[in-house]
Amino acid sequence: MSIKKSGLGKGLSALLDTTPYNDPTIGLPKNNVPAEALSSDKVIAGMVAQILLSQIEANPFQPRTEFDEKALKELSESIEKQGIIQPITVRKMSHDRYQIISGERRFKASKLAGLETIPAYIRTANDQSMLEMALVENIQRENLNALEIAISYQRLIEECSLTQEQLGERVGKDRSTVTNYLRLLKLPPQIQFAIRDGRLTMGHARAILGVDDVGMQIRIFQDILENDLSVRKAEDLVRTASPKKATEKAVKKQAYAADIRNIEERLSRRYETKVEIRNKENGSGQLVFSYFSTDDLNRLIELLDFD
Repeated sequence: MSIKKSGLGKGLSALLDTTPYNDPTIGLPKNNVPAEALSSDKVIAGMVAQILLSQIEANPFQPRTEFDEKALKELSESIEKQGIIQPITVRKMSHDRYQIISGERRFKASKLAGLETIPAYIRTANDQSMLEMALVENIQRENLNALEIAISYQRLIEECSLTQEQLGERVGKDRSTVTNYLRLLKLPPQIQFAIRDGRLTMGHARAILGVDDVGMQIRIFQDILENDLSVRKAEDLVRTASPKKATEKAVKKQAYAADIRNIEERLSRRYETKVEIRNKENGSGQLVFSYFSTDDLNRLIELLDFD
């Protein structure tokens, strides 16, 4: 049976060998797994082999901590009838010990199904590479909720030293999508729990993030749940809840612009030429003096007391 390459992130494809394999034991019911496949003596890094479940330990970097019991039971029943179609990925820890890089759900379901062995890709990786493999693999292939995705993104940034742009390349998303997920982690805990439990959608959460005040966020969140508001109505609620703040922000911006103009006028009078202050959003900028001839430039240099 030949397994096609799947659409993985760029970082993962660089870390995992995804060449197709052909293993006659994969896909067979558990009773048909050859006994000789249970030996680990011939297992080497890079191959696909049948490994004893008792020799495999969970991945401490696994981003998903909760597994739906009903879904696991359904998968175990499928495995019991059909066998394992897609191998898990493990790293070799010692002679007969392995640690899961990806596929913990399949591993758990196989144990429920009563399997003794499971087909696995065998890799060697340091902890950071292993963490990136596990996180990207889970983001790409598992049905994670929005909060789990956000946590996985944050871990990739912090523990694998990635920028948001690099993270986007790894998971095949643009930076704005990555940013929207990361912003969820700024919400109050009760709202994050609601996202995790499926009581609040990503759209509702993004609407709530339209206000900065935590108390207001919680009130809007409660209103959404109590009145079963749609995302559109939640957005309308946010807009009506924060006009005062928007007005205050506009007033401050106008006052700041007036201060800048006042400084420009004073500098223009002082140096008898046009002076501009060009601000950027990050707080940096340029102070620009205009001159109209070489003599005018020399005059400005003297006034600015240059050596």
